[in-house]
Amino acid sequence: MELAYRTIGNGAKNLVIAHGVFGSGDNWMTVSKLIDADYTCYLLDMRNHGKSGNSDTHTYADMVGDIAEFIKKHRIEGCVLMGHSMGGKAAMFFALEHEDLISKLIIVDIAPRYYGVHHDRHITGMQAIDLNKLESRAEADSILAQYVPETDTRQFLLKNLARTDTGFAWRINLPVLTKEISNIGEAIPDYARVKMPTLFVRGELSYYIRQEDEAKIHELFLNSHIITVANAGHWVQAEAPVAFAEVINNFLNA
Repeated sequence: MELAYRTIGNGAKNLVIAHGVFGSGDNWMTVSKLIDADYTCYLLDMRNHGKSGNSDTHTYADMVGDIAEFIKKHRIEGCVLMGHSMGGKAAMFFALEHEDLISKLIIVDIAPRYYGVHHDRHITGMQAIDLNKLESRAEADSILAQYVPETDTRQFLLKNLARTDTGFAWRINLPVLTKEISNIGEAIPDYARVKMPTLFVRGELSYYIRQEDEAKIHELFLNSHIITVANAGHWVQAEAPVAFAEVINNFLNA
């Protein structure tokens, strides 16, 4: 699938960024402006998200194929690949199949292990919004708040709600993501051995990368290290953009 994307910067080196579930490349615009000027950042919209096309499936095999098609089409072999959450898992799987296409790997707040389905209330809340009757974003927020009390999470989810000529529509393929949500927790296989330099970045307040995950990370990613960004949760790049960018730039220039 051909992916929609934005670019930030115009450096000679390239950084391709894959967002998490229910996100889009736009979520990375602010922090990408803090990335080293030697880099051009490609902010992807993953399939079934943002301005990219919809599909009946949403698996990591699909996403790996999409990223490979993008890199080859735009002739940016040798780039650094960075992914957050779902995008981080996609980046891990990508490195298993296409290690020759990338030079470094950055994984943001996700471990290689299996994650059980934990987006149920987000999906239920979005499904509860009747787009045929919806009159305002404030009304959508009020409905979603019954399922998602966290204001910042609601704001993140509602970035996917677009006003159209006839009302409102989701920028995400909600039916397919609902059907395929269990795939997003898939584990990286135990036989994996990735040799390229790999950075795992976690938020201090996040539970996604736990202390007990560290041994498996180093087992599967042979040249990896883990850095924790203070006072940040799962969306570490949005919650602590300056500190996050400093960590990324240090790794890019190492």
